Amino acid sequence: MTLFVGIDFGTSGARLVVIDDRTELVAEVSQRFAQMDDWVTTWESTLKALIRQVPAVYRDQIGAIAINGTSATVLLCDRQGRPLAAPLLYNDARGAGKLTALQEFFAQARYQTARGKATVLNATSSLVKLLWWQDQPYFSEAHYLMHQADWLGFLLHGQLGISDYHNSLKLGYDPVHLSYPDWMEDLGLVHLLPRVVTPGTTIGPILPAIARELGLPLSCQIHAGTTDSIAAFLASGATAPGEAVTSLGSTLVLKLLSRVPVENSQYGIYSHRLGDRWLVGGASNTGGAVLKQFFTAAELAELSDRIDPERVSPLNYYPLLQAGERFPLADPNLQPQLEPRPAEAIEFLHGLLESMARIEARGYELLQQFGATPLVRVYTAGGGAKNSTWTAMRARYLQVPVQPSTWTEAACGTALLAMRGLSASDP
Repeated sequence: MTLFVGIDFGTSGARLVVIDDRTELVAEVSQRFAQMDDWVTTWESTLKALIRQVPAVYRDQIGAIAINGTSATVLLCDRQGRPLAAPLLYNDARGAGKLTALQEFFAQARYQTARGKATVLNATSSLVKLLWWQDQPYFSEAHYLMHQADWLGFLLHGQLGISDYHNSLKLGYDPVHLSYPDWMEDLGLVHLLPRVVTPGTTIGPILPAIARELGLPLSCQIHAGTTDSIAAFLASGATAPGEAVTSLGSTLVLKLLSRVPVENSQYGIYSHRLGDRWLVGGASNTGGAVLKQFFTAAELAELSDRIDPERVSPLNYYPLLQAGERFPLADPNLQPQLEPRPAEAIEFLHGLLESMARIEARGYELLQQFGATPLVRVYTAGGGAKNSTWTAMRARYLQVPVQPSTWTEAACGTALLAMRGLSASDP
C-alpha cells in the first residue's frame, strides 16, 4: 500500500496527515511552534519532528509528500538556499512604502492593461516584500526568492528555484498565460524569481540523507505544494462552480469556484487557477486572531453557546489586530474599529462575530459583482468552523447553505495534492 502525506504550515504550528490510496485518513500529528523569534530554525525542526512522529510502519510506505504554507510568506536566500535574513511573514507590511513607486510604475501607459496588478499592489504582497529587500545591504548576495512551501520542500528534495503557481500569484505570476508578465522584466528582479510549475507536480525524490535521517523510503517523491487557503479548498469537498470555501483561521479567506477569473486591485480581488476553473477570492485581515486577543478558547466556546444567532447585534465593528486591510477593502491604513465596547463580554463577542459575518458576506457580494459565478453553497474550514453560533449568523447574511468542509484540515487537501495533483478537486 502506498501512503501520501500532506503538511500544513500555519501561523502558530503545523499539522501532518497521512492518507491511503482510497483517501482514508491513516495518521495525523501536529506540533505548535516552540519559538517564534527564529522562524528558519523553527520551521525546519518542526518539519522533521512531524515526520518522525508518524509511526514507522506508515513511514515505510510513504510514496509522496506535499507541503502548503501561508500565502506571501517569503524568504530571500543565497545560492545554497540559506536565508539571508529572517523570513517576511504573510502579514508583514514593512514594504508598504514601496507601494507608491509600484503604483507609479503601473500608471505608465504601456502598463495600463497589465495583468497581475491586483495581487501585487498590496503592502503585504510577495513582490512588495522583494522590492523592500532590494534596499537591504545583503541583497547583493541574493540568488533565490522562495516561498515558505518552496523552502520547506527544498529541505526534502534539494532543488532550488522551484515554486508553484498558487504561491507565486502574489509575486506577479500570470496564471492565465502560465508565465511571468513582461512588466516584471522592467523591475530588474527576474533573475531571483522561481521556475513555476503546477501545484502537485512531482519535483523529485527525497534526498537520500534526509530519507535516512527521517526513516523514509528512498522512493518517496516530493511534490510542488500550494498555499494554506487553497489546501483548505481542496480538502473541503467543493467541486461545482458557485461553491465556495471560507477559511476561518487567524484571518478570513474566501475562495469561490468560478468559470471565469476575476481581478480587481481596488478591492483586493484575485483569481487562482484550479485546473480549467478559477478560485476567485480575497483575504481579509479580520478573523480568529482578533478573537484570541480578547477571549480564551474556553471563553469563546462558552459565550458563543449563550448567543442567540438570530438576534442582530447593534454593534458595527471592523475587527483588526492592527491598521491595514486587504479585502473586501484594500486600505493599508484602515484602523481597527472596536468601539463602543459594551460592559458584557457576551455582547462584545456577539458584535465581533456579527461584524465578521458582514465582512464575509460583503466579500462574496463583491466577487459576484465583478463577474464570478453566483454563490450557491459555502463550506467552512479552519478553527471557526466548529462554532455553530457563528455558522448560523453567517448563513443569515450569506443566504445560501453553510456547512463544514469534508475535511476541515488544510493538510488533508495537501495530501490529496500529493496523491493525484489538482485532479483531486478539478471539476
